[in-house]
Amino acid sequence: MIALRLNDLRQQSDMLRLRSGKPLTVRLVEPADADGLQGYFRSLSVRSRYNRFLGAISELPQNLLEHFIHVGEGDRFSVIATMSIDGLETIVGEAHYAFDTGTDSFEFGLSIGDRWQGQGIGAALLRNLQCRAAAFGARRLFGDTLRSNDVMIGLARKSGFAFTASPGDWKLVRFEKHVDTAPQEIPCASWRLAAQSLAPLSGPSAN
Repeated sequence: MIALRLNDLRQQSDMLRLRSGKPLTVRLVEPADADGLQGYFRSLSVRSRYNRFLGAISELPQNLLEHFIHVGEGDRFSVIATMSIDGLETIVGEAHYAFDTGTDSFEFGLSIGDRWQGQGIGAALLRNLQCRAAAFGARRLFGDTLRSNDVMIGLARKSGFAFTASPGDWKLVRFEKHVDTAPQEIPCASWRLAAQSLAPLSGPSAN
Protein backbone atom coordinates (compact mmCIF):
# COMPACT_ATOMS: atom_id res chain seq x y z
CA MET A 1 0.00 0.00 0.00
CA ILE A 2 1.20 3.50 -0.81
CA ALA A 3 1.69 5.80 2.17
CA LEU A 4 0.37 9.18 1.06
CA ARG A 5 1.03 11.91 3.62
CA LEU A 6 -1.32 14.83 4.23
CA ASN A 7 1.34 17.37 3.27
CA ASP A 8 1.72 15.58 -0.07
CA LEU A 9 -2.03 15.62 -0.61
CA ARG A 10 -2.28 19.37 0.02
CA GLN A 11 -0.10 19.89 -3.03
CA GLN A 12 -2.48 17.97 -5.29
CA SER A 13 -4.69 20.59 -6.93
CA ASP A 14 -5.89 19.06 -10.17
CA MET A 15 -6.84 21.03 -13.26
CA LEU A 16 -9.32 19.04 -15.36
CA ARG A 17 -10.93 19.78 -18.68
CA LEU A 18 -14.63 19.32 -19.27
CA ARG A 19 -15.91 18.12 -22.63
CA SER A 20 -16.74 21.77 -23.41
CA GLY A 21 -13.08 22.64 -22.92
CA LYS A 22 -13.79 24.63 -19.77
CA PRO A 23 -11.31 24.13 -16.90
CA LEU A 24 -12.37 22.51 -13.63
CA THR A 25 -10.18 22.61 -10.53
CA VAL A 26 -10.39 19.86 -7.90
CA ARG A 27 -8.65 20.58 -4.61
CA LEU A 28 -8.80 19.68 -0.94
CA VAL A 29 -11.20 21.66 1.23
CA GLU A 30 -9.58 24.11 3.63
CA PRO A 31 -11.04 25.69 6.80
CA ALA A 32 -11.39 28.97 4.89
CA ASP A 33 -13.87 27.21 2.58
CA ALA A 34 -16.41 26.68 5.38
CA ASP A 35 -18.78 29.50 4.38
CA GLY A 36 -18.51 28.75 0.68
CA LEU A 37 -19.13 25.05 1.21
CA GLN A 38 -22.13 25.73 3.44
CA GLY A 39 -23.49 28.12 0.82
CA TYR A 40 -23.03 25.47 -1.85
CA PHE A 41 -25.06 22.91 0.09
CA ARG A 42 -27.78 25.46 0.84
CA SER A 43 -28.01 26.21 -2.88
CA LEU A 44 -28.74 22.57 -3.78
CA SER A 45 -32.33 21.62 -4.47
CA VAL A 46 -34.19 19.73 -1.75
CA ARG A 47 -33.95 16.56 -3.84
CA SER A 48 -30.21 16.93 -4.45
CA ARG A 49 -29.50 17.44 -0.74
CA TYR A 50 -31.70 14.46 0.11
CA ASN A 51 -29.84 12.29 -2.40
CA ARG A 52 -26.44 13.44 -1.14
CA PHE A 53 -27.08 12.91 2.57
CA LEU A 54 -29.69 10.15 2.34
CA GLY A 55 -32.12 12.27 4.31
CA ALA A 56 -33.67 15.72 4.64
CA ILE A 57 -31.35 18.55 5.73
CA SER A 58 -31.32 22.22 4.77
CA GLU A 59 -27.62 22.78 5.50
CA LEU A 60 -24.64 20.98 7.00
CA PRO A 61 -24.89 20.61 10.79
CA GLN A 62 -21.85 22.18 12.45
CA ASN A 63 -20.33 18.82 13.42
CA LEU A 64 -20.60 17.56 9.85
CA LEU A 65 -19.19 20.80 8.47
CA GLU A 66 -16.19 20.31 10.77
CA HIS A 67 -15.63 16.86 9.27
CA PHE A 68 -15.65 18.36 5.78
CA ILE A 69 -13.19 21.17 6.43
CA HIS A 70 -10.67 19.31 8.60
CA VAL A 71 -9.21 16.92 6.07
CA GLY A 72 -7.05 13.96 6.95
CA GLU A 73 -8.65 13.16 10.30
CA GLY A 74 -9.36 9.43 10.41
CA ASP A 75 -8.13 9.10 6.82
CA ARG A 76 -11.14 11.12 5.64
CA PHE A 77 -10.84 13.82 3.01
CA SER A 78 -13.05 16.34 1.24
CA VAL A 79 -12.51 18.00 -2.11
CA ILE A 80 -14.34 20.73 -3.96
CA ALA A 81 -14.68 21.15 -7.71
CA THR A 82 -14.51 24.80 -8.68
CA MET A 83 -14.83 26.93 -11.81
CA SER A 84 -14.14 30.59 -12.41
CA ILE A 85 -17.51 32.31 -12.80
CA ASP A 86 -17.39 36.05 -13.48
CA GLY A 87 -13.85 36.05 -12.14
CA LEU A 88 -14.75 34.33 -8.86
CA GLU A 89 -13.85 30.81 -7.74
CA THR A 90 -17.24 29.08 -7.52
CA ILE A 91 -17.93 25.67 -6.00
CA VAL A 92 -19.83 23.55 -8.53
CA GLY A 93 -19.38 20.14 -6.91
CA GLU A 94 -17.84 18.29 -3.99
CA ALA A 95 -16.83 14.86 -2.80
CA HIS A 96 -16.01 13.30 0.55
CA TYR A 97 -13.97 10.12 0.72
CA ALA A 98 -12.31 7.82 3.22
CA PHE A 99 -9.61 5.20 2.87
CA ASP A 100 -9.72 2.12 5.11
CA THR A 101 -6.20 0.76 5.44
CA GLY A 102 -7.48 -2.46 6.95
CA THR A 103 -9.51 -3.45 3.91
CA ASP A 104 -7.79 -1.29 1.25
CA SER A 105 -11.25 0.16 0.52
CA PHE A 106 -11.99 3.68 -0.70
CA GLU A 107 -15.52 4.89 0.10
CA PHE A 108 -16.91 8.10 -1.37
CA GLY A 109 -19.95 10.27 -1.90
CA LEU A 110 -20.30 13.26 -4.20
CA SER A 111 -22.68 15.91 -5.45
CA ILE A 112 -22.85 18.38 -8.32
CA GLY A 113 -24.74 21.66 -8.08
CA ASP A 114 -28.10 21.56 -9.85
CA ARG A 115 -27.16 24.48 -12.09
CA TRP A 116 -24.03 22.71 -13.27
CA GLN A 117 -25.36 19.22 -13.92
CA GLY A 118 -25.22 17.83 -17.44
CA GLN A 119 -21.83 19.35 -18.25
CA GLY A 120 -19.68 16.32 -17.46
CA ILE A 121 -18.54 17.60 -14.06
CA GLY A 122 -19.73 14.47 -12.24
CA ALA A 123 -17.89 12.17 -14.65
CA ALA A 124 -14.70 14.26 -14.40
CA LEU A 125 -14.84 14.31 -10.61
CA LEU A 126 -15.46 10.57 -10.43
CA ARG A 127 -12.47 9.88 -12.70
CA ASN A 128 -10.35 12.03 -10.42
CA LEU A 129 -11.57 10.09 -7.37
CA GLN A 130 -10.58 6.85 -9.07
CA CYS A 131 -7.06 8.23 -9.55
CA ARG A 132 -6.94 9.19 -5.88
CA ALA A 133 -8.09 5.71 -4.86
CA ALA A 134 -5.37 4.08 -6.97
CA ALA A 135 -2.73 6.43 -5.54
CA PHE A 136 -3.79 5.50 -2.01
CA GLY A 137 -3.28 1.85 -2.91
CA ALA A 138 -6.98 1.00 -2.72
CA ARG A 139 -8.17 -2.31 -4.09
CA ARG A 140 -11.88 -1.48 -3.87
CA LEU A 141 -13.82 1.70 -4.62
CA PHE A 142 -17.45 2.00 -3.51
CA GLY A 143 -20.33 4.18 -2.44
CA ASP A 144 -23.97 3.93 -1.40
CA THR A 145 -26.90 5.87 -2.77
CA LEU A 146 -30.67 5.84 -2.70
CA ARG A 147 -32.31 3.44 -5.14
CA SER A 148 -34.28 6.44 -6.42
CA ASN A 149 -31.13 8.45 -7.23
CA ASP A 150 -31.16 7.84 -10.98
CA VAL A 151 -28.47 10.44 -11.69
CA MET A 152 -25.83 8.87 -9.42
CA ILE A 153 -26.77 5.35 -10.49
CA GLY A 154 -26.45 6.36 -14.14
CA LEU A 155 -23.07 7.99 -13.53
CA ALA A 156 -21.76 4.94 -11.70
CA ARG A 157 -23.04 2.58 -14.39
CA LYS A 158 -21.37 4.59 -17.17
CA SER A 159 -18.16 4.54 -15.14
CA GLY A 160 -18.10 0.75 -14.97
CA PHE A 161 -19.31 0.16 -11.41
CA ALA A 162 -21.17 -3.01 -10.45
CA PHE A 163 -24.25 -2.87 -8.23
CA THR A 164 -25.17 -4.84 -5.13
CA ALA A 165 -27.55 -4.43 -2.21
CA SER A 166 -26.27 -2.10 0.48
CA PRO A 167 -25.84 -3.98 3.77
CA GLY A 168 -28.45 -3.12 6.35
CA ASP A 169 -30.68 -0.72 4.40
CA TRP A 170 -33.03 -1.83 1.65
CA LYS A 171 -33.52 1.79 0.48
CA LEU A 172 -29.89 1.98 -0.64
CA VAL A 173 -27.91 0.42 -3.45
CA ARG A 174 -24.14 -0.04 -3.37
CA PHE A 175 -21.97 0.60 -6.43
CA GLU A 176 -18.44 -0.74 -6.36
CA LYS A 177 -15.44 -1.24 -8.58
CA HIS A 178 -12.27 -3.26 -8.26
CA VAL A 179 -9.11 -1.16 -8.44
CA ASP A 180 -6.10 -2.86 -9.98
CA THR A 181 -3.98 0.02 -11.23
CA ALA A 182 -0.21 0.10 -10.80
CA PRO A 183 1.25 3.51 -9.81
CA GLN A 184 2.76 4.03 -13.26
CA GLU A 185 -0.61 3.30 -14.90
CA ILE A 186 -2.69 5.89 -13.00
CA PRO A 187 -4.23 8.09 -15.73
CA CYS A 188 -4.14 11.35 -13.76
CA ALA A 189 -0.62 12.76 -14.11
CA SER A 190 -0.41 14.44 -10.69
CA TRP A 191 -1.56 11.33 -8.83
CA ARG A 192 0.60 9.06 -10.96
CA LEU A 193 3.66 11.10 -10.02
CA ALA A 194 2.64 11.18 -6.35
CA ALA A 195 2.11 7.42 -6.27
CA GLN A 196 5.38 6.67 -8.07
CA SER A 197 7.39 8.94 -5.78
CA LEU A 198 5.91 7.33 -2.67
CA ALA A 199 5.79 3.71 -3.87
CA PRO A 200 9.12 2.78 -2.15
CA LEU A 201 7.54 3.69 1.21
CA SER A 202 5.16 0.76 0.87
CA GLY A 203 7.94 -1.79 1.04
CA PRO A 204 8.99 -4.68 -1.16
CA SER A 205 5.75 -6.58 -0.80
CA ALA A 206 3.66 -3.88 -2.49
CA ASN A 207 2.01 -4.68 -5.81
